[in-house]
Amino acid sequence: MCAQLIPLVDSDNPHTTEQIVRRSRFLAQSCHVANLDLGRAFVEKIRALSPEATHHCWACVGGAANDAGHAQASDDGEPHGTAGRPMLQILLHSGISHVCVVVTRWFGGVKLGTGGLVRAYQDAVRCNLQDLPVGELHEMTTLELVVGYSYLEMVQRALKTLGGSLLTSSYAEEISLSVEIPKDQEKAFISTVSDLTGGTCRLTWAMQEEKIQ
Repeated sequence: MCAQLIPLVDSDNPHTTEQIVRRSRFLAQSCHVANLDLGRAFVEKIRALSPEATHHCWACVGGAANDAGHAQASDDGEPHGTAGRPMLQILLHSGISHVCVVVTRWFGGVKLGTGGLVRAYQDAVRCNLQDLPVGELHEMTTLELVVGYSYLEMVQRALKTLGGSLLTSSYAEEISLSVEIPKDQEKAFISTVSDLTGGTCRLTWAMQEEKIQ
C-alpha cells in the first residue's frame, strides 16, 4: 500500500492563502480532519469568523485520498457546480487524505461567469495545497475512554505527549472520550492512563487505520 499524505495543521491554525480575482477576494483555509463531521464543524467555524462574506464554499475528503465515498462539497449559494465540486476534484487528485478546504469569497462587484468561478475556486485550492504542510500516514488506533472529571487534564496531556489527538467528547456523570493514538504508542498510553487514574479508566478499541498524529 502506497503511503498517503495528511495535513499537519489543525482547525485552530488552518493553512491560509489568498487570491484576488477581478476584485473578488478568495480566502482559502485548509486543515486536517479525522472525518466528515469534523470537516463540517471546521466549515461552520470559518463561517462564524466571517459572517459578512458572500460565500463559504468547501470541499472535504474525510477518509483516504481519492476516496469519493468519504467526500463532500458545497457551493454555498454559488451557481450549481461552480465551486464545491470543482474544489473537490482538486482534493481527490491531490493525494492528500483527511483534509478540508474552505474558500471564503467576498464579492468584488464584477461577475466572473460560470467558467470564471470554476477556475477561481480551483485555483484557490491549488494555491493553498502548494505549500500545505503535510506528512506521511502512520498506523493509528482509535480508543474510547470513560474517565472521571478530575483526570481529564492529565489524560489530555498524556494524549498530546504521545502524539495522539482528541476526536470527540461527551460529558455526563463521567467523561466519554474518543481519541486516536499512534499504534506504536498505544501500550504506553494505556499504561500511562491506567497509572494516572488509578486503574479506574474504562476503555475499548474502536478501530485502526493509517494516519499521522
